[in-house]
Amino acid sequence: MTAIPDQARAVREEDAFDVARVDAFLKQHIDGLAGTPSVKQFPGGASNLTYLLSYPDRELVLRRPPRGAKAKSAHDMLREARVMAALKPGYPYVPAILARCDDESVLGADFYVMERLHGTILRRDLPPELGLDRDGVHKLCVGFIDRLIQLHQVDTQQPGLRELAKGEGYIARQVSGWSERWRQAATEGSDPCEDVLAWLDANQPAQDNARCVIHNDYRFDNVVLSPDNPLDIIGVLDWEMATVGDPLMDLGGSLAYWVQADDDKIFQSFRRQPTHEAGMLTRAEVVAYYGGRTGIDVSRFGFYEVFGLFRLMVIIQQIYRRFALGQTTNPQFAGFGDAARYMGMRCRRLIAAA
Repeated sequence: MTAIPDQARAVREEDAFDVARVDAFLKQHIDGLAGTPSVKQFPGGASNLTYLLSYPDRELVLRRPPRGAKAKSAHDMLREARVMAALKPGYPYVPAILARCDDESVLGADFYVMERLHGTILRRDLPPELGLDRDGVHKLCVGFIDRLIQLHQVDTQQPGLRELAKGEGYIARQVSGWSERWRQAATEGSDPCEDVLAWLDANQPAQDNARCVIHNDYRFDNVVLSPDNPLDIIGVLDWEMATVGDPLMDLGGSLAYWVQADDDKIFQSFRRQPTHEAGMLTRAEVVAYYGGRTGIDVSRFGFYEVFGLFRLMVIIQQIYRRFALGQTTNPQFAGFGDAARYMGMRCRRLIAAA
């Protein structure tokens, strides 16, 4: 069975950079590079930007923050590279880091370069060429959750990982931090959502389980499927928000993107991964499976589900604010303001149900 690889495209004009400068830097830090690379851009990148650098005999992947990003803590490429390097010995699905650059004269921002993992990255729909029937889709789904569980079992005392832990109060810090980011991302006509913020503050779990490495953005379009077997996840990408935290916060963040077949039409329009396919678990089934495999109590998952959706709402609004301020002209961001308002209403529905 042959899978369809993730296709890079022409670089958007606003995301272009000086290839010659980057090439000169890489040749100083990576042995064996020859020739001049061609550069393309991967189709993701609503937040950080990812490029394919193709040398005559080698392909590399470059990650950089978006233009106009001012809060370095939100787009810290060097931190992401450090976390990946520290995590790889205990979690082999992390791509190898090959070079890091903190000299902004090279590209205009910090960046890092990693190995390219060849395989399939799923986007909105499941490619028919993968040949997956309902049973195959189910196995893919379960394998996806199992990779997350494997991450949550990594030893956090490994060098480079224990420094990520900030002690007790992880959930409180998350609620406070993301609430502040929400207020700072406000634009004309945005919903203040103060009732949602108040509910999250008042309903934090008493038990703070900040005890494992969490990805914080675990989605199907952040994993790489083997080109020979789409049921085998060979890589996990986008470690910008990884830290030591509560595993249920990680699961809740993942499920914020989990649009299933019976969701309303508006939420269906946001779908960016094939979680609606026959054979995929529902959100409730994912939570039950995770709880059964890990032994973690998931009986009060409502808070984590609301927080995951709220955090996604903040990310969407932050991107829309950059668009509204003219820091990006990517037309796909024009509707993000409406999307953030819808997410606020969806949070309220979940709160009412909880």
